[in-house]
Amino acid sequence: MEERRAIGRVGYSANAVIVVCDTQEKYFVHTENVSPLGMGIQVPEEVPDILGKDIILVADTLIMYADVTRQEKQGDGSCIIGISARKFSEDVLQYLFDKIALKEE
Repeated sequence: MEERRAIGRVGYSANAVIVVCDTQEKYFVHTENVSPLGMGIQVPEEVPDILGKDIILVADTLIMYADVTRQEKQGDGSCIIGISARKFSEDVLQYLFDKIALKEE
């Protein structure tokens, strides 16, 4: 029997922010496509090599914790990165809650 289901990517164009977990550096990026397990993202030229790094991506109504699994230089100097989704760890969730919690005045 032939498997008819496939996990394919679909277009998902949105402005986003990625945070590199170990350095806390933030970069403004543009999403290209998404699947249930990952995403393709266009990053500007100034983003350093983040291949293998853990990142948090925030786009529209989406927050994703992911590994950068691919980083390919484009002709204009930008890069396309591929990310694979990860399950949020307790530490990452705590970081998110600490950073987005309302501050008491």
